[in-house]
Amino acid sequence: MSAAHVVERIDFDALLDALARRGYTIVGPTVRDQAIVYDEIASSMDLPVGWTDEQEAGQYRLRRRDDEALFGYAVGPHSWKQYQLPAEVKLWRARVDQDGALSDVTEPARDTPRYAFLGARSCELHAIGILDRVLLGGSHTDPADSARTQDLFIVAVQCGEAGGTCFCVSMKTGPVAERGFDLALTEVLEERRHYFVVEVGSERGADVLAEVPHTQAHGSERDAAGAVHARTASQMGRELDVTEIKELLYRNLDHPQWEEVAERCLTCGNCTMVCPTCFCTTVEDVTDLAGDHVERHQRWDSCFTVDYSGIHGGAVRGSAKSRYRQWMTHKLATWHDQFGSSGCVGCGRCITWCPVGIDLTAEAAMIRASDREGTSAPGSGSPSMIRASDSGAPGAPGGPK
Repeated sequence: MSAAHVVERIDFDALLDALARRGYTIVGPTVRDQAIVYDEIASSMDLPVGWTDEQEAGQYRLRRRDDEALFGYAVGPHSWKQYQLPAEVKLWRARVDQDGALSDVTEPARDTPRYAFLGARSCELHAIGILDRVLLGGSHTDPADSARTQDLFIVAVQCGEAGGTCFCVSMKTGPVAERGFDLALTEVLEERRHYFVVEVGSERGADVLAEVPHTQAHGSERDAAGAVHARTASQMGRELDVTEIKELLYRNLDHPQWEEVAERCLTCGNCTMVCPTCFCTTVEDVTDLAGDHVERHQRWDSCFTVDYSGIHGGAVRGSAKSRYRQWMTHKLATWHDQFGSSGCVGCGRCITWCPVGIDLTAEAAMIRASDREGTSAPGSGSPSMIRASDSGAPGAPGGPK
């Protein structure tokens, strides 16, 4: 751990006040609808004080802790994606004249608040970076995507609680954030003391911390933070063997496990909605009954919807098997070819929020086990070999998700 400082719980709100004075809209975890979600907050009392979450495949519930921890939970259904890539954006509005021609085409102002993210975990910081590469790494980027994160202030929280579906250790994305933050907090709860060990990640972070009462961390306080990190790393609810996983999935495009999972998959798209890196969108034109105007909206979509791969003559991926395989193979394999990294950060949301408890780590393990036994089905190779039919192989690297 680099040079560290200590902020007592009683002084925590001074951190929020310092951010507010700089004009930041602070977004952090709060309890709503029996879940921990991200929303605007004004004080520490808006945080999930004394709450934790219990997660398993297809299961999520809150329960009370026996302390007053502010960040004593894993992750909820929300991710920071909703601020990088909003679920719905109005692109333009136009009038429709009597002849059906468009006029007065206007684009709405896209005023983006100066966000400060409070409580981002290490896996989520990796997801923010991955999604930024997707949205901003190409030759045709939307300036609005860049504007949403160009002045972003991040207060990370080092995980003190691993969820039952977490596997960030397998993905090397946590549980300790090493970069990508302005300030990083480790919450320490002792019998008679509640405090935060703070690491500074940027000059902006140092400037903010200067306005918050704090002291230099002593060895015992640093050791206490290190013990929190080690305990969390040992609590992972899942693990995923990622050794040559891209090649493994490419070899097994016709594995019988895809049929087995398709019998359970509802193709509801929950996994893609809660995933912090999934980025599928669609564009819809809408009007009202009078028909005197039209609006174009960009909305989240999912590779689990039939229409997402629809072309003239029908859908490329018409079966549940092909759509699940597309999602998992893109996330763990073709994402490497397309964007230079895995698309999975091990947060476990897709497992928790799947209504039937489909577990990506278990599916990959079953394919790997039979591959070792030499029982893989025929049809191996690169994903571009059989992509043009409802066999549903993933699109070629660089193509649509």
